[in-house]
Amino acid sequence: MYKHLIGKQSEKVENQVERGAVAAFARSIGDPHPLYVDKEYGKYSKYQNNIAPPTFPRTFSYGTIPGLHLPVAGLIHGEQTFEYKRPLLIGEEIYCHSKVENYREKRAASGHLGFLTLINIGEDMRENNIFTSKVVLVLTEQAREGEDYYDSNHRA
Repeated sequence: MYKHLIGKQSEKVENQVERGAVAAFARSIGDPHPLYVDKEYGKYSKYQNNIAPPTFPRTFSYGTIPGLHLPVAGLIHGEQTFEYKRPLLIGEEIYCHSKVENYREKRAASGHLGFLTLINIGEDMRENNIFTSKVVLVLTEQAREGEDYYDSNHRA
């Protein structure tokens, strides 16, 4: 279903690590650690700034992968991992893009399942990698038969 997209990637999209968005995200996940929200605490930390929680990149835009259209129904967020070179600092600009790493299918009791693996990448303005996120989306039988699709400007 998606094998022909393996290796395709989106354009880079600029994202801002904005203080208010980080504070709101930290509250929403129930982790108001002072390193995320307290300006004075951040100023005296080893980063000399506040940082974003590790899963904050889920809020970023990663661009559109040409030809990738994700189904509206029957799509399951199966797994996500993050690997960081350094924390995201409040106020910095991050350039993000996605690429299709793999697609495979498996027969299950509920029918055929598809497993789409996407890699999300965040870089600084000098194109140094800050983080990489690997996302596995599961496409159920319903997703494989559906007609309604999202475009690939996903937040997975």
